[in-house]
Parts: sequence; structure tokens; C-alpha cells
Amino acid sequence: MRMKTIDIHVQIRHFSLNELSEKDQELIQQAIRATDHSYAKYSHFRVGAAIRLDDDSIIIGANQENAAFPSGLCAERTAIFAAQAQCPEHAIIALAIAARNNGGLLQEPVTPCGACRQVILEIEDRYQKPVRILLYGKDGVYVVSSVKDLLPLSFVDASMK
Repeated sequence: MRMKTIDIHVQIRHFSLNELSEKDQELIQQAIRATDHSYAKYSHFRVGAAIRLDDDSIIIGANQENAAFPSGLCAERTAIFAAQAQCPEHAIIALAIAARNNGGLLQEPVTPCGACRQVILEIEDRYQKPVRILLYGKDGVYVVSSVKDLLPLSFVDASMK
């Protein structure tokens, strides 16, 4: 067996906020507002997420901390799980994420943690549709076409067959 090299190409587009569509700007504004719903007593790092469903409705989430740190939950997963509990018949088509600390909104976009990436991947696999991800920072917005660009060589149901 010969060694092979696997070349993985990822494309992330960078936009200023005003270059995005009105719908994308609205989703980002909802994610920014969702940071107000964060319970970040310990880290003071407030993350908001906003999800657009295929019926055009929006559901938000915010990170929730707990003194027993593993008991908290990220903004992305609170939004995804709320959407799945309330509207399981609708696919998630876009997810916007914004974050702020005591100094205000972050200059650079923040990305989902590994656990959130895996949950987003499961949503893509479940509905067989990519989830566009909009990562907001004051210096610009990263737009990712699918979580697979953030999680190459991913593990899904088909991986177990």
C-alpha cells in the first residue's frame, strides 16, 4: 500500500454586513439580539444564534452557563434543539452566530465549537440539505456553505454502515 495525500479544499467567503442580502442581515441582527438572552455569569462571553427554517421563520438561541461547567449549553445548540422541538417538519437552512464580551461585539467572527459542528452536521444529514453558516464579527461576516467546510472528514450515520 502506498501513502496517499488527501487534499481538502475549504471555501469561506468574507463579506461586509451591507454586502449581504436583507434576509441574511436580518438573521445576523437576530443573532446579535440573542446575545442579550445569554446567561454567561462565569465567562462573560455571550453568544447568540439565529436559525432560519425552510418556512422562513427564525428561532434564536443563546449560550447558557452553569457553575457545573459541563451542564451549560452553546447558543447554536439551544437554537437547533428549540427548532427541532418546535418545528421538526422544517429543515434548518441558515444559522447566524454573533458573540460579545465585556468590551462589546467581537471584531472577528467566532466559530462553532466541535460539539456544535457535529450537531449541525447531523441536521444536514437528517434533512439532506446544507446549512449556510453566517459568522458575524464587526470586521466582517464569514459565510460558509455547509458545516462540512468546518468539519472535514466528518462522522455521520452512513459512517457506521
